[in-house]
Amino acid sequence: MSTLGCLPPTQVPHATAFIEEMVEIVAELVALGSAYETSDGVYFAVSAVDDYGLLAHQSLASLRSGARVEVNDKKRSPLDFALWKKAKPAEPWWASPWGPGRPGWHTECVVMSLALLGEGFDLHGGGQDLVFPHHENERAQAVALGKPFARRWMHNGMVEARGGEKMSKSLGNVLTLSDLFEQSDPRAYRLLVLQSHYRAPIEVTATTLSDAVSALGRLDALSGRLAEAGGVDSERSDPEVRDAFVERMQDDLDTPGATAILFDAIRRANVAFDAREAPRAAELTRGVLECFGAVGLEAKGVAEIPEAVLELGHRRDRARAERDFATADALRAEIVALGYAVEDTSSGTRIRR
Repeated sequence: MSTLGCLPPTQVPHATAFIEEMVEIVAELVALGSAYETSDGVYFAVSAVDDYGLLAHQSLASLRSGARVEVNDKKRSPLDFALWKKAKPAEPWWASPWGPGRPGWHTECVVMSLALLGEGFDLHGGGQDLVFPHHENERAQAVALGKPFARRWMHNGMVEARGGEKMSKSLGNVLTLSDLFEQSDPRAYRLLVLQSHYRAPIEVTATTLSDAVSALGRLDALSGRLAEAGGVDSERSDPEVRDAFVERMQDDLDTPGATAILFDAIRRANVAFDAREAPRAAELTRGVLECFGAVGLEAKGVAEIPEAVLELGHRRDRARAERDFATADALRAEIVALGYAVEDTSSGTRIRR
């Protein structure tokens, strides 16, 4: 995750550290009449929540009609879910008013969320496959307890392989992040994520990764041009680029729209550099770098070109202006031998990693 540029989480909770709080909440739900005990555990009665099915965009009646026939005839409704499972032989267990057992998955998550984030926290995320029943059942417990839960729910699309096939262990088409990092720049995956809306699927293939690497090359090259133009006095970044970026991000995290704005700004910055409009080009470039930096995507290694190498480029430009092409070629070879790429542009020699 560090290689991918992700910040570490503030908390890394373990469910076993919250068993006491889970038992307390289950007991409270039983006392409220929202849960009931059977011979094999304690179950939540979904009928206790008037708007059960809100996240799934289905009514309780609709969910009931589509429910699978359950083998467990101890439940009042096939939609009722376990809050506490009584222990079976050789299973781990903890003490409770209903005998030895363990908490249900949905209870673990709602208790840890409320304990660590508090009531009425901002965001609850997860894959679209968790909307129902897991997230619906988390929310139902909080509603029955009278506790404000997540204010916003954000469900992300699935990672897909070629042809829209969901990437999963069962299909044997999984590409791990470690494998991916051996094949391409780790930033390429971050860019793929940004270029897909969080609610849409992400297609991870050799083609999409190659396209992302090429796009990163444009970002890196632009940052290199800014480094070469080190004489630009202003440190100002273009406010229009930043404002347009923020506007898209505020619209349901429209990262595809936001990145499209930044790549268009890269194009305009290069046009300005080519036209020798260095101050304007620098403002656009700084706007691009600032906004990409805000979403954890940094330009790579371009600002580290030593002054001595840049001076070789300036000497090459002077040699070309004097039509001393033998010297210009020798200087180009010297720069390349030091590990840098050399490009000829209308504004002169461009050097980058």
